[in-house]
Amino acid sequence: MKSVLIIGMGRMGRHLAQKLLQLGNEVMVVDNSPEIINGLSDRFTDSGICDCTNESVIASLGVDNFDICFVTIGEDFQASLIITSLLKKHGARKIVAKTNQEIQAELLRTIGADEIVNPEEEIAEKLAVRHNARNIFDYIPLTGEYSIYEIPILPGWVGRSLIELEIRRKYQVNIIAVKNGNEINPNPAGEYRFCPGDHVILIGRSDEVFKLSAKA
Repeated sequence: MKSVLIIGMGRMGRHLAQKLLQLGNEVMVVDNSPEIINGLSDRFTDSGICDCTNESVIASLGVDNFDICFVTIGEDFQASLIITSLLKKHGARKIVAKTNQEIQAELLRTIGADEIVNPEEEIAEKLAVRHNARNIFDYIPLTGEYSIYEIPILPGWVGRSLIELEIRRKYQVNIIAVKNGNEINPNPAGEYRFCPGDHVILIGRSDEVFKLSAKA
């Protein structure tokens, strides 16, 4: 369980707060809109109506007591800069800030943000990868070259084992799980035999994965 402060209750902030709460974390939500905070008060017992561009407000929140501070303000980039700077000044352990432009990301990093998220860019990248190649069901980037993908198995794999197929040698990918419907088999043994409807979750280079998925 982590202690989390989320500043800015726009769409992303609300979804993030709800999910973190569902995962069992302690979540405090803050926004300068009474209407927004009053609407969330039944779900979040720890909430505040305040202007976090005011240093005395940041000081009063005890930001150094939170494991993570999220700045999820949508349109007011100046406010994001001020708040990120104040969080850093008052000892925030980890600051994750939202932005939608690369130049903004660089400024936020410079003044102390530990991590930058650009939801629109990330969604666009995932959509592009999923729809660029056939049979890509999910995609998580890891490095410039390697990512995690979910793809269906090849028809010829049904009934055959991982050892028999020698997937790593033949296709230069590493299978980390097998998924069928809502069931996931993490780190399957070499003796595992593929079933109809199986998908594999694997790590590989995009060019190798695209070639493999095209055969599925």
